[in-house]
Amino acid sequence: MLEAFHRIADEAIRKAQQEGGFDNLEGAGRPLRLEDDSMIPPDLRMAYKILKNADCLPPELETRKDISNALELLETMEDEQERYRQIQKLNLLISNLNAKRGRSMALEENDDYYRRLVERITVRGKAKGTDQDR
Repeated sequence: MLEAFHRIADEAIRKAQQEGGFDNLEGAGRPLRLEDDSMIPPDLRMAYKILKNADCLPPELETRKDISNALELLETMEDEQERYRQIQKLNLLISNLNAKRGRSMALEENDDYYRRLVERITVRGKAKGTDQDR
């Protein structure tokens, strides 16, 4: 059955080639832009490709986006109880990301993401403390 399908497909391709169906294709003669998916585990590549074609982010990137949004929201919060809840949410998001990845998010002192995270929280905390002192 599969062999018959391959034969029919090959015939259709040969016929289209002979009739010039591939002569004026967009991008003809230019190199293909292949995506680098070497960092994606082989068993997840097809799923990630489907997600990308559907304009969806892979779960890990969606969680990182949520972390970034939580950080931005945390920056603008005035109420200390809300800030505390947002920090708890941020901790949960980071924990979930670590669990999904099976390893830590590498929040180490030399990590750029870690530095930005600490800077945002510290700068916001200092600004809040300064306002209270007045």
